[in-house]
Amino acid sequence: MEAAASEPRLEFGKMEFGCEHYRRRCKIRAPCCGEVFGCRHCHNEATAKTDRHELPRHDVKKVICLVCDTEQPAAKVCSNCGVNMGEYYCDVCKFYDDIVSPLWHLFTLPAKLKSNSFTVMTVASAGGRENYFHCQKCGSCYINDLRDRHLCVENSMKHQCPICCEYLFDSLRETRILDCGHTMHFECFHEMLQHNQYTCPICYKSAINMTSKWRNLDDEVSATIMPEDYRYKVWIFCNDCHETSEIYFHVLGHKCCNCESYNTRTTGAPATQSAL
Repeated sequence: MEAAASEPRLEFGKMEFGCEHYRRRCKIRAPCCGEVFGCRHCHNEATAKTDRHELPRHDVKKVICLVCDTEQPAAKVCSNCGVNMGEYYCDVCKFYDDIVSPLWHLFTLPAKLKSNSFTVMTVASAGGRENYFHCQKCGSCYINDLRDRHLCVENSMKHQCPICCEYLFDSLRETRILDCGHTMHFECFHEMLQHNQYTCPICYKSAINMTSKWRNLDDEVSATIMPEDYRYKVWIFCNDCHETSEIYFHVLGHKCCNCESYNTRTTGAPATQSAL
């Protein structure tokens, strides 16, 4: 009975408070300047006009409940009036939002985890906080489907988008996690594909499943016979599996002998081969 009675209180004021960036039932006190703001984006915009400095999300220690005006340590539930100060709350990121789809947590699943690599998986479609975990190495909150199934890149969200150079951790735009573990804005990723760029701009691994394209290239290579003068071998390095191979030169592309990818580049012979 007690648990049932507390539920309406937890939901009290939901979607009725917040700032232009988030719907939430609390404000934050910036530890850097001691001032109160709706969120850290409000802080960063305000200080940009005077003493410019930015507030890292993790540094927030104190929040003020907008329902009862009580200042307290950061937590999901107000210690005084018992409301959820955010339907979604991450204790590591100190992130609050009554809309259970915090934009900086939006991402798409890697292609190998689903059939349609262009479908956006959002927090809203997946449910609440229980459907997420905080990856300490990546420094971000991800959907549970990615637990133990994503390639960790240390502080992957704490870098600029490799396309537009906007700092991803502060961005309000949805983000995509590539199979290699690197991240970029989803719209930047989609624009990259529209320009026929299919590799990660950071590590050059294939950004999508290229199997069908490699098969088509197999057919083109087989149908294009190289003149005798060009039938010589070259060493290649594969950007996908990081193996080296010695194959015959072809003007259309060089296929990795290990993973059969054409995402390769010519390189020098390995040291053991050069010494022979």
